[in-house]
Amino acid sequence: MNDPIDCGCPDYSVSRRSLLRAAGLATMAGVVTSMVGDVLTSTVYGETDGNVLVVLSLRGGADGLSMVVPHAEAAYARARPTTKVATSTLLHADETFGLHPAFAPLSPWWQARKLAALHAIGLPAPNRSHFEAMEAVEDADPGSSARVGWINRMISGLSSSPDVLDQLQLGTTTTPTAMIGSAPSLSAVRLDDLAMPLAEDARLLQASSALIRSSYAKAGGMVGAAGIDALDLATRARTIGSAVKNQPSRATYAQYSDAGTALQHGAQLIKAGVGVKAVAIDAGGWDHHVGLSWNVKATIKELATNLAAFFTDLGAAGDRVTVVTLSEFGRRLQENGSAGVDHGYGNCVLAMGAGVRGGQYYARWPGLDAGEQVDGDLAVTTDYRSVLGEILASRFPTVDRSKVFPGVAAAPLGFMA
Repeated sequence: MNDPIDCGCPDYSVSRRSLLRAAGLATMAGVVTSMVGDVLTSTVYGETDGNVLVVLSLRGGADGLSMVVPHAEAAYARARPTTKVATSTLLHADETFGLHPAFAPLSPWWQARKLAALHAIGLPAPNRSHFEAMEAVEDADPGSSARVGWINRMISGLSSSPDVLDQLQLGTTTTPTAMIGSAPSLSAVRLDDLAMPLAEDARLLQASSALIRSSYAKAGGMVGAAGIDALDLATRARTIGSAVKNQPSRATYAQYSDAGTALQHGAQLIKAGVGVKAVAIDAGGWDHHVGLSWNVKATIKELATNLAAFFTDLGAAGDRVTVVTLSEFGRRLQENGSAGVDHGYGNCVLAMGAGVRGGQYYARWPGLDAGEQVDGDLAVTTDYRSVLGEILASRFPTVDRSKVFPGVAAAPLGFMA
């Protein structure tokens, strides 16, 4: 369900569904190396049971004005005569905002003050190209020519010797820009994919591993080192897999949802205490140029169902997990002729879990009247990097945020304890 629909956007025509899976002995090393880089560390897993950040990317440009509805704005209703969300249907409405009714699965967390909604969040300057905006959001350092992601900088700041399991992308073998950099990272549909073929047959496993190790040792150089590293990771993955299997899922995720499956695996990893600090998961399908009302309802329902299942699944481990949603941009205020909304600017962010002062909305709200818009879009009054910095200050206080988000001054909204 998470692949993008054909929205007609030329820069969003490539699916982010996983392209590679470890299918044989010959390809194992190449696949793993492409996911984790040239060097893998080999520290003991489970080094920490500390805080975990889960970044859920709403790929495609989520319509924050449908998710967190500014019902008090007359301009909202005027601009969306056929696609506005009726005020009478909103959940947890205050004098300005209300949640789309499809968020109903998350109502218990809102009431328990574990879920907060932030608005008018985004990039410092508009960028309505999917991939350019994604790159900018995940790099989070517009003044630099180096392609290093903010999660990678965060992980590098937490340890002088980061482990490959510190930062994981689950659900796809495509490593996001946010995790690219000097610290090792791992991208996989699920960790089971990293296990060596024939892993259940000890005799064949030993023989095949010895043969492959010998071949890569003879090859030498970068290829040889990468192959040996991949074998080491496969061996380690088997041990981790055993720990994960002892953490069965106890919640129901959205059916046929790639993001739900990834969150389920993420919950098992976190409960197993294998040392993960940051998890990135893609939740696509938000590019609603056509049929906004029914499309966004279905997409929000999937998101809400998966997040409710994730925290139910985590149980007590949820006390150390914080989830934040990010999207490359919001949508235009004015609906288009196809009952959809085109690429815009300002957007909403959801924060859920540990440290969140939930049950309320946070915004330096600019308004939606003509003089308050930016080229027909919701203005951005809070840099998304400031939002992420506020989470890091609360949950990872030892990290130097000036290195994770260079040049960004702290401007907390107060949504984190």
